[in-house]
Amino acid sequence: MAKADKKVVNVAATCQRVKQIIERLDKEHPDAKLALDYTNPLELVIALILAAQSHDSLVNQITPALFAKYRTAKDYADAPRQEIFDCVSRINFAGIKTGRIKSCCEELVRSFKGEVPRTLEELLTLPGVGRKTANIVLGNAFGIPGIGVDTHVMRLSQRLGFTTNTNPDKIEFDLTPIVPRENQIRFCHLLQYHGRRVCIAKKPRCPLCVINDLCPYPNKTKPEELKSRPRKPS
Repeated sequence: MAKADKKVVNVAATCQRVKQIIERLDKEHPDAKLALDYTNPLELVIALILAAQSHDSLVNQITPALFAKYRTAKDYADAPRQEIFDCVSRINFAGIKTGRIKSCCEELVRSFKGEVPRTLEELLTLPGVGRKTANIVLGNAFGIPGIGVDTHVMRLSQRLGFTTNTNPDKIEFDLTPIVPRENQIRFCHLLQYHGRRVCIAKKPRCPLCVINDLCPYPNKTKPEELKSRPRKPS
């Protein structure tokens, strides 16, 4: 078989494996969704800026008061920097993120009449918004398919053999052709939940994994390592 033919076969086999993975993970994690709390596209953009190198749970603790105080992009753009910082000071890199939030909202007011745009190209013009954030906003706020590569999507796509890249943008480009467009948003949610619950970074729970037989990395954790630790006497 010619090399070109082998490549076509390999791509077809990978696409079929992706389909099986989605089907199994969908049954395993029916509750999978974006972990950040938001009610509109602007809130999602702000939450994603805050979530960089921070736990989603902490972001969700901070944003209710922030979102109640600032309801529009103009509210953030007009607010004193220190005032926004005081609201988010518990988060990692609070000063940097305060600046990004304010600059992003100033650009929204200046170029988009305060509304979050609905195209990747326009979202990427916003300070603090890269491809990952833009794709997550498009998918979760507007239902537009795309691959948002967070740490879980990165780790699992590497372990599953879908990419050898470490750059999130390159991983996105590797995943986009093999994940059906209509499943791309769901695919990311499923990898995120599976990464938190089973395919954990330091010690994946391989013997308990429903896609173990579809993974080229199936035996890192042995069954005996998953035995419960003895309970301490009460």
